[in-house]
Amino acid sequence: MAARVQHTLYQVSTATALVEGIYQGAVQVAALRKHGDLGLGTFEGLDGEMVVVDGHFFQVRSDGSVREVQDNVLSPFAAVTAFSPDQSITPDNCPDLSYLTAQFDALRQSDNFFFALRVDGTFDYIHARAMRRTKEGVPLVQAAAVQPEFEFNNISGTLVGFWTPEYAKSLNVPGYHLHFISADRTRGGHLLQCRGKNLHLQIQREGDYHIVLPETEDFVKANLRRDPTAALAEAEGEKK
Repeated sequence: MAARVQHTLYQVSTATALVEGIYQGAVQVAALRKHGDLGLGTFEGLDGEMVVVDGHFFQVRSDGSVREVQDNVLSPFAAVTAFSPDQSITPDNCPDLSYLTAQFDALRQSDNFFFALRVDGTFDYIHARAMRRTKEGVPLVQAAAVQPEFEFNNISGTLVGFWTPEYAKSLNVPGYHLHFISADRTRGGHLLQCRGKNLHLQIQREGDYHIVLPETEDFVKANLRRDPTAALAEAEGEKK
């Protein structure tokens, strides 16, 4: 049997730091670019959503605008990988996000690895949001309470993101975390809900996890002892 290729997930900072309001830019996009061509994150000051697809780094801001960012732009939190999928499927119909993630569940084969994810196609519906630029130290839950949300219909595009094991909940968002960008690169955001037909799902198991801790003053002094699970669920999920 051929040896499995060891893919690396490269991450800057931790989910706990983000929950506690550590938004100071720690790493330039130029550094992230060296470690992956697919991923997600945010920008200095929590200024919108990062979507990394095919080696291009996009910023979706709270006013709904999308721009490709330059190498000198800073990020306080990001995760990227060099994507060459292990498996792919194209289900006939994905009526909602939970059905889509259940399709990925069937491909995962383990709850103990990180997985990189990509979905391409024309979506009947996308519900997304983008974080608004926030002062340093404002907790993520408070920042997320005022985030603008967007709804798109009949839109072609790509979802990118990761599945993170429960044991790593202080490091990254546990479970599924996906960001969207439209095919014309004019719309996007953090995914809250979706549906579509004949969507192409691709998955890659990550065997190596490389985390870079910020040297920023706020990270050095932060209290990161609290369990971030409840705050992440509230900040990242669809509002009921």
